[in-house]
Amino acid sequence: MKNETQLHQLQKALGYYFKDPVLLLRALTHVSFGRKKSEEHNEVLEFLGDAVLDLAVSDLLMRHNPDQSEGVLSKMRAALVNSAVLAEKALELNLGPFLRIGKGEELSGGRTKPSILAGAFEALLGGIYQDGGYGAAQQVVERYFGADATEKKLGQHDYKTRLQEISQMLFRAPPAYKIVSETGPDHEKFFVTEITVGGKVLGKGAGRSKKQSEQDAAKLALEELQKSGARSASD
Repeated sequence: MKNETQLHQLQKALGYYFKDPVLLLRALTHVSFGRKKSEEHNEVLEFLGDAVLDLAVSDLLMRHNPDQSEGVLSKMRAALVNSAVLAEKALELNLGPFLRIGKGEELSGGRTKPSILAGAFEALLGGIYQDGGYGAAQQVVERYFGADATEKKLGQHDYKTRLQEISQMLFRAPPAYKIVSETGPDHEKFFVTEITVGGKVLGKGAGRSKKQSEQDAAKLALEELQKSGARSASD
């Protein structure tokens, strides 16, 4: 755990200073840390932060996209409120070094796990809500999601670029693409691409061009990272 000066820097980056430092520590404490003191970990704050985030992002999207339908807004919210994006925001905040985690998680790279990072980010929002109210939490959401909340931004589904950024932040290495199948005549080729992220094969994408198959593979890898994050969170 970091000292008070470094925690001050974390709060500066977050854009909110806790009146109750105990809430901040609780938000940064994973369930694996001191299991005998379960009342002090961040799972309940994560639960609260999830609800706060849903409301704040919904409000943000409606203000930035006033002419969109409920269906479109729901899809836009789903693109923003998921474990992969939240882990990305936590990495922007450099949250990993501040987490209080158990020895097992420390040894297994828990400070870079998407599920733990995403949960801690939500717990911080839950803590801010309890410490300063909805308005304070909403301002933090605006700070971290405001630039992403337009239809134009969310409509640019470049899965390869997104995965590249997340893979570099989480695993310090880019994803690897490998063409494993190429069938059909020259004018009607069909490609299958296998994708590896963090040393693990996450699936195969397909398409009528190499680029299309790689984009499909990247999309599947992003979905798999999100699912694995959800599974880890429920363990």
